[in-house]
This record gives sequence, C-alpha cells and structure tokens, in this order.
Amino acid sequence: MRFIIVPGWRDSGPGHWQSLWAERLDGAVRVQQDDWVAPARDAWVASIAKTILQQDEPVVVIAHSLGCIATTHLPKEATDRISGALLVAPADPERRAVLSDFAPVPYQQLPYRSILVASSNDPFCPVRLAGAYARAWGSEFVRMQNAGHINIESGHGEWPLGVALLQSLAGDVSFSASTVHFSSSSSFGNLETA
Repeated sequence: MRFIIVPGWRDSGPGHWQSLWAERLDGAVRVQQDDWVAPARDAWVASIAKTILQQDEPVVVIAHSLGCIATTHLPKEATDRISGALLVAPADPERRAVLSDFAPVPYQQLPYRSILVASSNDPFCPVRLAGAYARAWGSEFVRMQNAGHINIESGHGEWPLGVALLQSLAGDVSFSASTVHFSSSSSFGNLETA
C-alpha cells in the first residue's frame, strides 16, 4: 500500500501533520507542485495523477485543504488506482480568488471510500459547505469542534486523531520508530461523526 500525501495551497510546512507523516509513514510519497503559491488546476491535477500512476500498487490519498479539491478533479485512470482517501479541511475555491481555478468543485460520488474531516471554525471553508462536499462525494463525515484549519497554526502537529482515521481507512498503518507512540488513550478532542 502506498500513501500519497497531497498538500494544499502554499504546501504543508515543517511540523504540519502531513510533513511529519511524509517523513515517518512507511510507503508515503509526497506530491510536489511547481507552484504552491499561484495554483493552477490542470498542473496540480496532472502532478497528483502522475504521482499516483507511478506507483505499482493501490494508493490511499491523504489530502489537505486545496489538495482535497484537486483530488476530486482527478481523471478516471488515477481514481481507478485509489483505494481510499483521507480528505482533511477542504478548501472553498469560490471564497478566495487565488484558488478560483479549482471551481466549480465536482459534486459527484467518489469511486472509492473516503473520510472527510472538517472543523466547526475553519476560516477557509464553512463546516456546512464541508458537510455538503461529504454528502456529494459519499464521504464519511467527521466534524471536529474548534479545530481551525487542522494545521500547525491550529495546534495539529502529530495529530493522533488523523492517525486513527487513517488506520480505519487503510488498516494496518506503520510509522517509523522515530514517531511518537499513539495509544488508544490519546486525547482526540471534541468531534462528531455522521
């Protein structure tokens, strides 16, 4: 199993859970974009698709923010290789002009199992819109309370809940020995599932 990490607008910097997972998750491959600041949908989608198609086994996508939206634009040859997706804090490309190339957001069921995680106070996407995405995409919806954009700025570095959700999606997930041990008693904060 390969894990394809798909950062959002401006990439995921040091200490962000995606960056930590990219370093420590066995079988992780991080998507690279030519332009993280002025994203173009065709270029971003092509980079994600190329990364997926280069793998010799099924993949699980781990996307954040605009990476979630880019993932929903993938062509069929790439989606056929995806066995699941963890979609965290999706962006709203209609609210920010720099992201408008990714609008309109596709509103059709994804052809693989997905979990969408959103926060009640995400400044980049209202939770109601994230819920609408989840319904349209056929995603399991996890609503976190007051978790911001679920990034380093909102206190989500290691993010144990994310690890647990990834395990529920992909089964046995192996992190390198340098990672923090996540026990079942880890605090996941306030969350609701639907």
